Amino acid sequence: MTFRKNRARLDQLTQIPLLKAANLEEGGYGANEEGTYFANPLQVAATNDLEITRKFAKVCAVEGKAAGCNWNFAPVSDIDFNNQNPITNVRTYGSDVQTVVDNVKCYVQNLQQNGMAAACKHFPGDGVDYRDQHLHPTYNSLSAEDWYASYGRVYSEAIDVGLLSVMVGHIVQPALEKEINAKLEIADMLPASQSKQLLSGILRGKLGFNGLIITDATIMGGYCMSLPRKAALTASINAGCDMFCFSTDFYEDYGYLLEALHDGTLSRERLDEAVIRILALKMTLESMSYPQETIESIAWRNECADKSITLVKDIQHLIPFDRERFPQIEITVVGEDEIAEGYKISLLAENYFKSQGFEVSHYHPLEDDLHGTSQLSKDKLRLILVNCPTASNQTTVRINWSPKHALDMPRFVDEETYAMISFNNPYHLQDAPRVRTYINAYSPTKASVLASFDKMLGYSPFVGVSPVDAFCGLVDTHL
Repeated sequence: MTFRKNRARLDQLTQIPLLKAANLEEGGYGANEEGTYFANPLQVAATNDLEITRKFAKVCAVEGKAAGCNWNFAPVSDIDFNNQNPITNVRTYGSDVQTVVDNVKCYVQNLQQNGMAAACKHFPGDGVDYRDQHLHPTYNSLSAEDWYASYGRVYSEAIDVGLLSVMVGHIVQPALEKEINAKLEIADMLPASQSKQLLSGILRGKLGFNGLIITDATIMGGYCMSLPRKAALTASINAGCDMFCFSTDFYEDYGYLLEALHDGTLSRERLDEAVIRILALKMTLESMSYPQETIESIAWRNECADKSITLVKDIQHLIPFDRERFPQIEITVVGEDEIAEGYKISLLAENYFKSQGFEVSHYHPLEDDLHGTSQLSKDKLRLILVNCPTASNQTTVRINWSPKHALDMPRFVDEETYAMISFNNPYHLQDAPRVRTYINAYSPTKASVLASFDKMLGYSPFVGVSPVDAFCGLVDTHL
């Protein structure tokens, strides 16, 4: 395995073992494309089964280590309070505090028991603001009381089970800033990655965290816009960060820190403490003993898919499909057709339904024109498959219908029969509120696609429990 060989080669160049990190948010896939895309965390939460969370963490640890990693920038410990946030979404364990607490604790314990350091992120917590900290600083605007009852609980309970590291976000938390320094004005408040109040005052002081603190990527807009570069880097270390994630220019940033050390703006004592924490994490990982157990990645992923797929809405009582009533299925893919491991949703759907005896066609809105209702078929099911991934650097993760008259949207809901499945976002019902059958599958994997189809035909029951409000707090999504 190329990644493992390269990382092993790096280890040979140093007397002290390296920290080799990856974003294993969805499984071993995050360290190596040969690894398993297990599931998005929201799908794991939708199983309502912590045994699945345990298996998920184990797959991340074992496959991550096989790729040469020993540090996982996960679990995402944010709470998806705001369904308009474009970056939290399926990366979280949902919007229910207890569900997030239980899953984060279980993941941290089982990941670290299998020899890999966890890093809860993104302190003080994303998911309140509707904006993306990759693009500019964002705000966790909860009151101090509400923060301690939610995000504070998540971090406190993760710390109690031995959390080794925390990744801090470029997120401002005004109420906590005021709690530590009542004289601060909003203009003086910095994101957590640069804030002494939030790191030394809250995370280390009030929550008692004694592990390593690393910034989220310092190339992000949320980091770069708060202070001039030299001042920002210095502020991060002085505030309590022990490591930086990424650099806009390594040698420039290194030079800024040397200058700050020499001119006294960077505390040597704080710098020494940071180095000690880095060495301590390395020693902890080297001294870990863990069972050499086998994993059943594919079987466990399939189990997760089967237990998580959620029937959100079926007011037309379409499920299970009646083949005699709907011998034809017309497939419309909205968003990206390609999913994990190179599969295409359209081809998976076509092959599946043809194998079940359906006549299958594909709808392409750019090849169609506006028309009335007289030519619509009553014995055709229009199946809309949505894959609009959560990603950084985009301001929204809503459905964009076809620029040609939105011909791919469920328009004639009284004259035709529609069903919609979302594979990467639980909130798409807000953009198709009058569709009468809606399913959340949470992850863009072959396992999720096929499990969804099996359940639509009644081969297995829907048992998934939505970890968020899939109706988005709207009245018309229930209609």
